[in-house]
Order: sequence, then C-alpha cells, then structure tokens
Amino acid sequence: MYLTGRLPLLLAVGAVPVVLLSAAGVDPWLAAAAWILLCLIAALADAAAAPDPRRMTVLRRLPSRVLLGQAVRAELVLRNTGDRTVRGRVRDAWQPTAGAPVERPAIDIPPGESRAIGIPLLPRRRGELRSRFVVVRSDGPLRLAGRQARLDEPGTLRVLPPFTARRHLPSRLARLRELDGNTSVQVRGQGTEFDSLREYVRGDDVRAIDWRATARSSTTMLRTWRPERDRHVVIMIDTGRTAAARVGDGVRMDAAMEAALLLAALATRAGDHVHLLMFDRTIRARVTRVDGPGLLPAMVDAMAPVEPQLIDTDWDAAFAQVRTLTSRPSLVVLLTAQDAPEAARGFLGSLPALSRAAHVLVGAVTDEQEPLPERPDAADVYRAAAIERSTHDAAVVAAAIGRAGGEAIAATPEDLPPRIADRYLALKAAGRL
Repeated sequence: MYLTGRLPLLLAVGAVPVVLLSAAGVDPWLAAAAWILLCLIAALADAAAAPDPRRMTVLRRLPSRVLLGQAVRAELVLRNTGDRTVRGRVRDAWQPTAGAPVERPAIDIPPGESRAIGIPLLPRRRGELRSRFVVVRSDGPLRLAGRQARLDEPGTLRVLPPFTARRHLPSRLARLRELDGNTSVQVRGQGTEFDSLREYVRGDDVRAIDWRATARSSTTMLRTWRPERDRHVVIMIDTGRTAAARVGDGVRMDAAMEAALLLAALATRAGDHVHLLMFDRTIRARVTRVDGPGLLPAMVDAMAPVEPQLIDTDWDAAFAQVRTLTSRPSLVVLLTAQDAPEAARGFLGSLPALSRAAHVLVGAVTDEQEPLPERPDAADVYRAAAIERSTHDAAVVAAAIGRAGGEAIAATPEDLPPRIADRYLALKAAGRL
C-alpha cells in the first residue's frame, strides 16, 4: 500500500469543519481526531478497492550495447491481464549511473490491453548496468491511496568505451595509405617486403636493379619494396591499482582503452594482427585471433566490464601471458603508469626479457599541468612542487625503460592515443615493423 498527495490535502481541508465545530462548542481535539480517523478509513478503503498490480506482466525491449554517453531508449511493455483498468505510475529500477529520469511515467491500461512505456537512459559509467525489477503502482478510485507491487523482470545494458579517439583515425589512415599503398620504398630493410617492378630512372639505387627482369625486358627494371604486412601487435593494458588514478574526467585505464582502440583500428587496416590483454594478477580480458571488421567490436565488448583492481600487477606473469598470445610479436604496447622509481622496480626488472624479443612501447597517461597563478598561495606552491617531483620521477622511470630496451611515451589522456598511433606509423615508415 502507498499514500498519494491527495490524502494530506484532504486532511488540510478538514481544518475548516474542525474550526466550525469548535465554534459551536464541540471539543476541537475530538473533532480533529474524528476527521483524521475518517480520512484514514477512506484511504484504506481506497487502497483495498484499487486493482491488483500483480496482474500486470512486463516485457523489456532495450539494446544490448550502447556507447558511454550515448542516449538510448529502453521500453517497457505492460500488459493488464486483470479485469479492471489500472491507473497509476510505473518505475523502472535502473541503477543511478544509467541516467534514468526521476519522473515516474503515468499509466492507464484497460483490461486485456498493453501499453509501451519509453524510458530514456543516458549512461554515465562504463560496464554492465542492470535493472532487476519494475515497480507498478495502482491508484484507488479516489486516488487517496493505492497498491504497489514489485515485478521481477531483469534487464541488462552493456555500456561500451566511447572511443572518442576515433576522430584521429582518418588522418592516420591517410598517412598509412600514403605509406603502404601509394608510395613504395626503394630501399630494402627490416620490416619490408617486395612490392613491384618498375623502370629504372636516373638517381635510383643501382643495387635495387632486378637483373633477371631486365634480361627479359627491353629496359632496366628496378625492384620496389613496401612495409611488411602480417605483423603481430600485442596491446597490454595494466588493470592494477595505478590504473585507478584519476586524470581529467576519468581514470588512467579509460585513456589506455582509447589508445588501444585507436592503435588496433590503425594496425588492422595495415594488415597486421592485433592481440589485446588486460591483466593485473589474472586475465581480466583477452582478445586474440580476431582480424578484420570484427576486431574493434570484440575489443570494446571485452573491455566494457573491466574495472581497475586495487592490487599490484604481477609483471612476470603479465609478460608470460603476452608471450602466450603469439610466438613472434613485432610490437608490444604496454599501457601502464610507471611514474615512481620505487614502485616500478618489478616492472623494470621484467622488461628486458620482453624487449629482447620485440619492440616495446610503454605508454603512460599523465595529468595536465596547470600554470601557477600570478599570486600563488601556499597550497598552489605545494601543488606545483608535487607536480615537479612527479615529473622528475617519471623522467627517471622513462630513462630506465630506455636502458631496459623499451621506449617510453607519456602524454595527457587526449594526446596519448594519437602519439602512440604516430609512433606506430613511424616504425612502419622506417621499416622497423
């Protein structure tokens, strides 16, 4: 049972007869108690006369997946299986981060009929969002009170990473087409493969002349080369405690996901194989042996439910898992936050074994540094000193990564994805990948 806003109004209306009766000599407390009792009896009778909301059936219609921040419409189909018209309100019990409106939609469903109720959602958190039940309220004839029932009808909406870094993809694809298709290189090196033959022109390297093709032709023929395809790119995202640190409007792991998606989209267009691993002390997500158009959907689907864990990452186990993905990785991208020399000892101790077998990029997300105000106070000075100390520590770790055979890239959440993509293209252009 529940009470509506009409009951307090009815009680307030009773103040008039109570005043009149008290003026006529009746005890005002007795008159007020009688009026309150009458209103409560009316509310109980109204609730008893309300249609049974348990005679309602619920069917959900909602998409299984949606991008973070994208508006979506969930639909409830309510069917009245009773023999009386149900008037009242309905509430879909989504968790707060689903962005469901506070208002409760009104319903008016005759017996034997159905009504579709739209619930607009605006997810504010990545992962699995759930609604376990629907609450239906059925008003009584007087609308003073009614009956309420909880109808168990679970619904799940998977909120995927937004991939806002896709805006950098067209320009990088244009550079990739220029590198891989439109212009072939003349110099053969590591990471290149034979592309085609063309006629020799003055200034070409004579070492690239194909003498067999020249013997079969009436002119001198030259071999050209292009960056090699079918390379293996392994992306590992650290899901340990350092990934939970907030930068900007999100956490470090969100920015790492954006960088991983942009690199994967670029590498798969270049004909390379991409493997994804999210790890701390156990595998949180893994995508391998998926190529072509199915790669990005598989990656965002695997990333969606993963959250940072407040534990230290086991780097020996992590690199062992990297080696199980492919026996011949060409590029390994580690998206982590190793910005304190003391905390990075385990990582730096395990890195040389991996860097001997592949080119290793270590991408780290850093926070934007705000300049000091013109008249700083003590808090501003301490904050600037802390930022300067963290910048110095990050530089020390970056130098140690270089000595261990890796390459460190540190940038803000907005700059890290394009910088890693640019480095991938640079390795392609240099014939090192």
